[in-house]
Amino acid sequence: MVRSLSRRAFLGGSLAVGATGLLAACGSGTPEARSGGSDAGGAWSFTDDLGDTVELDARPTRIAGLNDAIASLWNYGIVPVASFGATALADDVNFGGRDTSKVTEVGTTYGQIDVEALAAQRPDLIVAHAYPVDTEGTLDPDKPLFGFNDMEQQRRAGQIAPIVALAMAGSATGVVERTTEFARSLGVTDEVLEGPKQDYEAARQRLRAAAKSGVTVMAVAAYPSDGVHIAKAVDDPALRSYTELGLSYPDPGGSEYFWRSVSWESITDFRTDVVLYSLRAMDGAEMLEQPTFAQLPAAKAEQMYPWEFSSMDYVAQARTIHALAANLEQARRVT
Repeated sequence: MVRSLSRRAFLGGSLAVGATGLLAACGSGTPEARSGGSDAGGAWSFTDDLGDTVELDARPTRIAGLNDAIASLWNYGIVPVASFGATALADDVNFGGRDTSKVTEVGTTYGQIDVEALAAQRPDLIVAHAYPVDTEGTLDPDKPLFGFNDMEQQRRAGQIAPIVALAMAGSATGVVERTTEFARSLGVTDEVLEGPKQDYEAARQRLRAAAKSGVTVMAVAAYPSDGVHIAKAVDDPALRSYTELGLSYPDPGGSEYFWRSVSWESITDFRTDVVLYSLRAMDGAEMLEQPTFAQLPAAKAEQMYPWEFSSMDYVAQARTIHALAANLEQARRVT
C-alpha cells in the first residue's frame, strides 16, 4: 500500500497536484455570495468566505496574493504586484503568455514567502484561497490559508495588508462566480466579462455534449515510489462541475478525503475509459512504464490526457473545459 499523504503536502509540497480543481468539498460548506465594493474613489468593503469584512478608504489597486487567485484577476485585466505559491509563475500554466516580469515573486515554493519582499511592494490587499478540511466543506479559520506555511506567517502578511479568503468549496461553477464577484468589487465591468462568460458557457455546453458518449473518467496524480492518488470528483470543484454536466466519473471509494491512494499493484482494480494525469506528477508516458498501469483499458487505448489545474475564472475555465471536451470527443468506450 502507498503511504498516507497529507492534503497540504499533496497540494503544496513536492507532491503538489496543481491539476484540475484541487481539493475542494461539496454541499453545505459552499459559502453564500457576500460582496462589497465601491464607486471609483469611494470607500471599499468586501466580506470574504470566512465571514471577515475588509474595509478600506478606497478601492484597492495594488493586489498581491496566491498564484491561483491572482491568475483569475489578471485574466480579468487586474495585474497583480506580487505573487506567492507552489511554483514560479513561469512554470504555472495559468500564466502562459503573460509578461511575468510585471509581478514580484515573493515565494515560488509552497509556504516559503519573503514577507519583507511582500511588504516592499506595498499591496493594498492580499488574496488567497481557503480549502475545506472535509467532504462536508468545513472551513477552519484557525488553519492557515492555502499558500501560507502557518498562522504566524499569515499574521505577518496580514499586518502588511488585509487578506481576503475565497473558498475552494463546492462546484467550480460557484467558485467561478464568487471569484468573478470579487473581481467586480475591484472594478471589473460587465463589458469586460461578457465575452469570457460567453466562451465559458460555450465550453460547458461542448463538454455536456461530449459527455453523452458515456466514457468513464478518472483523474490521478502518480509518483514512482508513492503509487497512484485517484481524485474524488465530489471533493474537487472542477471535477464536480464536470459531473454536473454529465461526465461519468466513478467513485473510487475509500475513506480518505479528496483522493483514494492505491499502490501500483492495485491500480488494475480501477478501470475507466479515460485517465487524466496531473501536470505536476508523472506524465502519461512515465505511467505507461509501470507494467500494471499499462494494462488498464485507458492505457491500452492511449486515452490518457492532461489534468490541468486552472484558475477559477471564465477565461481559464473555458480554456481547460474546451481542451477536455476536445479530448473526450475523440475518446471511445473501452471498458
